[in-house]
Amino acid sequence: MSAFSFDTQRAALTIVAFIGTFIVALSFGRFLKRRAEVRLGILYQLFCLALAFYVALAVYGLEAPWRVHVGAAAILLSTALIVALVNRYVWDIYFERRKQTPIPHFLREVVALVIFVVALLFVLSFAYHAERGLKSVVATSGVAAVILGLAGQNLLGGIIAGMSLQINRPYRVGDWLQVGDRFAEVMEINWRSTRLRTNDAIYLDIPNNEIVKSTIVNLHYPTEVHAMRIRVGVDYNVPPNRVKDTLTRAAQSAVNVLPEPKVRVFLVDFADHAVIYEIKYYMGNHSRINETNDAVRTNVWYELKRQRIRIPFPIRTLQLERRPSAPVPEGHEEARAILRGELLFQCLSDGQIDNLVKQSHLNHFGRGERVIEEGAEGDSMFILLRGAAQVSVSKNGSTIPVATLRSGDCFGEMSLLTGEKRSATVRADGDCYVMEISKATMGEVIRDSPECLKQLSELLAKRKMETEGILKDAAISSADQAAKQREYTATFLNRLKTFFAL
Repeated sequence: MSAFSFDTQRAALTIVAFIGTFIVALSFGRFLKRRAEVRLGILYQLFCLALAFYVALAVYGLEAPWRVHVGAAAILLSTALIVALVNRYVWDIYFERRKQTPIPHFLREVVALVIFVVALLFVLSFAYHAERGLKSVVATSGVAAVILGLAGQNLLGGIIAGMSLQINRPYRVGDWLQVGDRFAEVMEINWRSTRLRTNDAIYLDIPNNEIVKSTIVNLHYPTEVHAMRIRVGVDYNVPPNRVKDTLTRAAQSAVNVLPEPKVRVFLVDFADHAVIYEIKYYMGNHSRINETNDAVRTNVWYELKRQRIRIPFPIRTLQLERRPSAPVPEGHEEARAILRGELLFQCLSDGQIDNLVKQSHLNHFGRGERVIEEGAEGDSMFILLRGAAQVSVSKNGSTIPVATLRSGDCFGEMSLLTGEKRSATVRADGDCYVMEISKATMGEVIRDSPECLKQLSELLAKRKMETEGILKDAAISSADQAAKQREYTATFLNRLKTFFAL
């Protein structure tokens, strides 16, 4: 084969390689643009041209310095393809589409610049064998980077923090945050700072590197429903359960307070001038916080007024009063009237009943509290002056309600008179006001009136027979009932004398 024909073939192969490479590279770019929507521009076309030219030179076998230049240009221009792929698959598809995280253009440009610099260093190192020159370039660039880092560390910190916020998404535009003592709505999140707006239309521009250092309280995550708390002081003389019911009713009916979850009220402190209660309520969008707090406090004021519950002033008041005689303690008149109508105490004179009432104790029991407990030791009885209570007994591991006590009812007299253990549990239905008569107080009365022992014994015997169903049993004759009555009366008389050491 002649040299002419060999050169002709090599030239033809060179042309085919050039055209084929250019068409293949260009077709690949169009495929990415149409199918994957990768944005490619003029730099990619220049890359295709440089790549085709480099392949043609390689096929032709030409060794020339400018061939190195063409290869270097192809490598540098290939970064356009890499940047386009990163923009499409990393930023657009992964972060913005899957993670719903918008990526700022500044970050895209920084990453693209890093890719360009890496390609440039690769070309300098491998294409031109510029190890010594490369080392000097890297050293120079390192010094420059240190200088720029010191000068712009706040800016760089803000950018990195902004990237962290964009990826982690601890809050979004429209969320309400608690920043220190302020509440503000997120208006904008950019690569440098977060901009917020308070209820007073005051804008806050907080650098991202500052906001990530503090605890982020997001009131709208995972939903905008969140709890708020308001404290109010109430007079010491009012029972806590009554106050809780009143405050709950007032807050639950306030504007913007959600019906679910329910309002809760807690007793949180015993202050110098008042008992402090905390109202916990739930609301939605925090932009209505001022109106909601106003509605809750307004309703509380009116409801407390209607219930005659005083909000004390935060001062100490010295009140001097001249009274002709000591006032009758609260509940004593009610107790006297109840005891005079109770069969157990009909043998006592008015003076003895008055003395019994004066030496007894008056106690408050709150809703759910146990006044007495089944099986417990006891040596006192109780008079329910106000409120209601449930009587229950335990059977086979279950609690069985047996009766409801109302104002004026007495209970626990068997323990007072005989020292028997409590036969049932009495639990307050609501706030109860109870008088307790102790063994010592009752013992003094009985010692002054020993004639009452027989009457008390007869009453206790009759109650025992009623409990056992003896009086209602038709099969038991009157004589047998009378004999049982005498037997029980004698037994109780001995127990009374032993118990009270008579």
